[in-house]
Amino acid sequence: MSLGGRYQLEGNAGGTVERCDPPHGFAATWEFGGEVSWIEVRLREAGPGRTRFELEHVAHVDDQRWAEYGPGAVGIGWDLALVGLASHFAADGAGVDPAAAAEWMASDEGRRFATESSRSWTTASIEAGTPAEEAQAAGERVTAFYTGAPTP
Repeated sequence: MSLGGRYQLEGNAGGTVERCDPPHGFAATWEFGGEVSWIEVRLREAGPGRTRFELEHVAHVDDQRWAEYGPGAVGIGWDLALVGLASHFAADGAGVDPAAAAEWMASDEGRRFATESSRSWTTASIEAGTPAEEAQAAGERVTAFYTGAPTP
């Protein structure tokens, strides 16, 4: 990764590296679906052999889409990405097989993970001031999106 360099995640976002400060972190654009947002990753020492990972994603979302899906639309995706990152680090260095990841997402365990992640994002939305009924409806729609369940 180098300043001004481009990256592309297979089947996902790409962008431009705007700041690179190894091993402490980086900042980049997050370009997906014709839209641009910004990410910053910070790595901080958290004790012997431990690192704290911090991710900030700034996206300007229109009111209609926010009302429809809430923070879980992006939040669940990041939660899943972090599961993939943990799997990558736990593997033998071969990385994560995209077919195996898709199979896991379709499994009971994968759907349960997405559902629980959605519940957490719904709770966070309510705690941030979204009326409970609106946050719960958005949470149900985003859960259906990620799990393949019928849309409520």
